[in-house]
Parts: sequence; structure tokens; C-alpha cells
Amino acid sequence: MFRPCIALIADPTSPEGCREYLAEAVEVLTGTPPVRIDARHFAAGGSGHGAPEGGRLRLRVPEQDLDVTPDAVVLYEIPPHRRRPLAAFQLLLRRHGVVTLAADPDAWRTATEKNLTVARLARDGVAQMETVVLSRPGPQDALAVFDRLGRDTWARPVVGTGGDDTFHITTEPALRQAVDFYAERGTDWLLSRDAGNITAEGHRHQFRVFVLGERIVHAREHIQPAADVPCNTCRGATPVHIAPEDLPPRLAELAVAATASVGLPFAGVDLAVENGGVVFEVNVQPAFVDGELESVAVPYIRAHLDALAPAGHGTVAGRVRTPLG
Repeated sequence: MFRPCIALIADPTSPEGCREYLAEAVEVLTGTPPVRIDARHFAAGGSGHGAPEGGRLRLRVPEQDLDVTPDAVVLYEIPPHRRRPLAAFQLLLRRHGVVTLAADPDAWRTATEKNLTVARLARDGVAQMETVVLSRPGPQDALAVFDRLGRDTWARPVVGTGGDDTFHITTEPALRQAVDFYAERGTDWLLSRDAGNITAEGHRHQFRVFVLGERIVHAREHIQPAADVPCNTCRGATPVHIAPEDLPPRLAELAVAATASVGLPFAGVDLAVENGGVVFEVNVQPAFVDGELESVAVPYIRAHLDALAPAGHGTVAGRVRTPLG
């Protein structure tokens, strides 16, 4: 019985802990833990290297005393600011036909850099709140945009994570503070019209929908009692799990469309049901919360195992693969 070798390549500096869910999913499905590799070794300037051997890609990492030829590579939990240095490694995986869902640096960049996401969604007609990209704007320029967006807005950096450096702005003093904040950090930022995604109880809420291929594998609603704080679970929002069939059809349709628009095979899409349904963000590597081992991590790993079928590997030890879809 075929027992695949899965390389789990992640950045150990990330506090999210997705790699632990994924490692458990690999063991659940194959009966064998993955080979863990520090992703930083394969970033630009790292000492890790890969070379073809016998029609497959052999990976070596001297610092980890590691020499492995994986059947599949799971590249996950890479912080946004560390993704671009991995582009050459992603292209290496693609060039040698390695089974992975993470071999497209262009899709990663489009989803990671939110100015590119906004432009791509607009190009493809995927609904989103009106958004303007700002680059070191003067006070009057920023004020003109603020007025145009109805003076109830959200500011966020072009590249960020977990709702960090994101602000609800409804006053001119708060706008000036945001202008100075992003200028001091030398970062471009986005100003978006508020979606009015407030519950009857006065809580901010939004949805995160996990898309794999063209199907929804899981969803959750995030309830944030602090209406001026982003709806991220790491910022205090409570996740409420939703079965795919119970998700409003419009949100399911938008999530699949947004994932396809940026070119990802898997994503966590943040949306609001208000305004007829709008997309906020497409997450390249959405974080997992308790209860999502079976609903998200396992299907994600199973998709890698399913992709091994064309090579004639047949049944994976511990479980018979089922087709994706």
C-alpha cells in the first residue's frame, strides 16, 4: 500500500499554528507524519535547494540535515511579508511538476497585495465596497477621497495580516492620524466605504468562506462586539461555524468567484452579506480555528493526495482517496 511522503513547509515564526492542524491532517489521512521544513531555507538567499532526480524534485536543507524527495509539498503558513522571497521556489515546484496547491506566485501576490486584489475583483465584476488605493497622499487629497466615500470608511495597509494597522475612520482627525501613520511606515494603503455590516445587536459581523477548487468546504461567521475593530478572530471576534449548505447562496457564489478571480486553488474569502453581498479580502492561507481539522485542514491535504492519482499511486495508506468535488 502506497504511503506518500508529504513535505510540510511552513514558517515557524508565524504565531497562527496552521502547521499543527495540517500535520495532524497528514497523519490522519496517511498514517505518517509529514516531513517538516522551515520555509525560510527556500526563500531567496536561503541555503535550501532542490534538484531533479529520477523525474522528481529532491529537496536538501543542510541546516536541518534534511534530504527528501517528497510526493507532495504543502506550502502553508507563510506570513504576507515573507511570501515574495519564496516566488522562485514556487516556480521550481511548478517547473518540476511537484504536487502542491501553492505553485503560483502570481496568484499569491495578487491576493496578498490588496491593491492588486481590488483591481482584479473590479476587472472581473466581483462585488466589493468602493475602495481607493492611496500612496503617501497629502491631507487634502485624502480628505477628498474620504468625502467621496461618505465619511464612514476603513483604512488598511496594502500588505497586512490579522487586521493589524486597520482603522475605522469617521472623522477628519482620525483620517489625519491614518495619513501620518502609513506615511511613517512608508506603506501604501486603501480607504474603503464602510459596508454597514452591523447586526441588530450593534455588533460588527462578516463571513469567512473556505473555497477549495469550485466548492465551499466550510464557512464561519465572525461576530465582533467592538464595532470599530476588525472582525478577525485574533482581534476578539467570535467564530460561529456554518455548514456549507447553510451559507447564503449569494455569499457562496461570491466566494467562489473571488477565489477564481485572483487565481487561487484554495482561499479563505472574507465577505459581508449587506449591500447585496460584497468581498472584503481573499486570504491566500487562511488561519484555522478549533473545530476546523476535519472541515478544512483534512480536505486541503486530501486535495494534495488526490492529485497523486494520475501517477498511479492508488490507495493511500490508512484511507482510500475520494475525488475532489
